[in-house]
Amino acid sequence: MAAGLTEPMARKAMAERAEALHALFEEAGKELDPTKVKSHAFKDGADMATFIRNANAELSIIGKRVGEFDELDKIRTDNQKRLDTGKTFRSDPGSWAPKGDAAAERPVVKSLGQLFAESKALQAAKDHQVGNFTLEDADAKQILQMKANFVTTAGWAPESLRTGVVIPDEQREIEVLDKIPMLPTGMAAVVYMEETTFTNAAAERAEAAAYAESAFALTQRSVTVRSIGTSLPVSDEQLEDEAGVQAYLDQRLMFAVRQRVDSQVLVGDGIAPNLAGTINVAGINTQALGGDTVLDAFYKGLDLVRVTGRAVPSVFFVHPTDFQPVRLLKTADGIYIWGSPSDAGPERVWGLPLVLTTAVTQNTALVGDYARFSGLFIRKGVEVQTGYVSANFTNGLVTLRAGMRAAMVHYRPSAFTQITGI
Repeated sequence: MAAGLTEPMARKAMAERAEALHALFEEAGKELDPTKVKSHAFKDGADMATFIRNANAELSIIGKRVGEFDELDKIRTDNQKRLDTGKTFRSDPGSWAPKGDAAAERPVVKSLGQLFAESKALQAAKDHQVGNFTLEDADAKQILQMKANFVTTAGWAPESLRTGVVIPDEQREIEVLDKIPMLPTGMAAVVYMEETTFTNAAAERAEAAAYAESAFALTQRSVTVRSIGTSLPVSDEQLEDEAGVQAYLDQRLMFAVRQRVDSQVLVGDGIAPNLAGTINVAGINTQALGGDTVLDAFYKGLDLVRVTGRAVPSVFFVHPTDFQPVRLLKTADGIYIWGSPSDAGPERVWGLPLVLTTAVTQNTALVGDYARFSGLFIRKGVEVQTGYVSANFTNGLVTLRAGMRAAMVHYRPSAFTQITGI
């Protein structure tokens, strides 16, 4: 059914059904008593729980349809930006060019004599020069493997080698950035215009009467691109003697940078050089829990996005611990509202995608139109570089440095709501 809905129909259906479900929770009260509900007749708490689950499932289906329209709109916007700024993009043929046959690309193992004949050392000898030269492309392991196998009956004890498996430390995964549009920029700041005055004087007029005069004003806004990075000194021996250490360090350093950005876009304090996270953006809406249930506060928060921000909320960010009492909600006779403990649980709340992440501050949830009124502008993607610092060269230490440059922009603060006290 939802697949046949147009965008206006889908958005209207989601708003109407979310409002109806909200009204049902209001009637049932904090105790979720089915006897207090006047808009529907329920036999018992189990009947009401089934109805709520079905209504939420329908909301999820419609919400996914709305999400499809948001995704298509993002694709259209991104494609237009690519058309407008096509000359600033660089493509890497290596990432899309077809790969050749693996056997054909296998390197040919050369003998020491061949390597010497092709090296600068031979030419130096002809010129009667003295010096040290490195045989390029020399792979000692492959050269040694060209010999016949050595077999012994001496009977050594079995040798146990490391498997090469590395179990990473328990760290929060990247969960927030998937819901925030990422856009390129070639500037040191993201500058845009915000309409700060809109006085609509449009009105009916009598014949020959003057037209009422409206007023509009724009204000320039600027968000500075910030640098986020980390570094690690590594010994020459570690890099040379352990084949996988370079790849491991590159991956973990890049992850560390992305993890930091993943939290900064929500909770960064905006004081240079920090990014301005949603919670600390001036002008966002605030909805306190007060005497409401958590679900009621969530709904009132998204309603502020719609009414005050004139926007369409796209996602909830909630701390897992704060969502725990919601998932464990029961009716007055002990039936779980969100399904049996054997079920996965809701992926949506009030029809919107739900992201459970420790990146958001505990006891505070966020909801907003991230799809249309936010953007992470990337000046430089995550890069890993190597170099020497101070006496590291003489000490045999190489410094690996990972960093990126980005700016987090919230175009319309009123399109976002923080829900406090949950």
